[in-house]
Amino acid sequence: MTQVVLGENEGIESALRRFKRQVSQAGILQDVRTKRHFETPLQKQKRKAVARRKQNRRMRGRFK
Repeated sequence: MTQVVLGENEGIESALRRFKRQVSQAGILQDVRTKRHFETPLQKQKRKAVARRKQNRRMRGRFK
């Protein structure tokens, strides 16, 4: 759980920026996106295979 405590003279804008930064660093939004819908094991396998292919394609381009 991400928590931000406001300082005495701190504005809401800066506290909101700190909160957003903490949420992105904790990976909460990515986790929510992946768990938004139920994914069958076959769908998960396919998604991971596509990600591996994409990663391999990127790596091949670096070593040429």
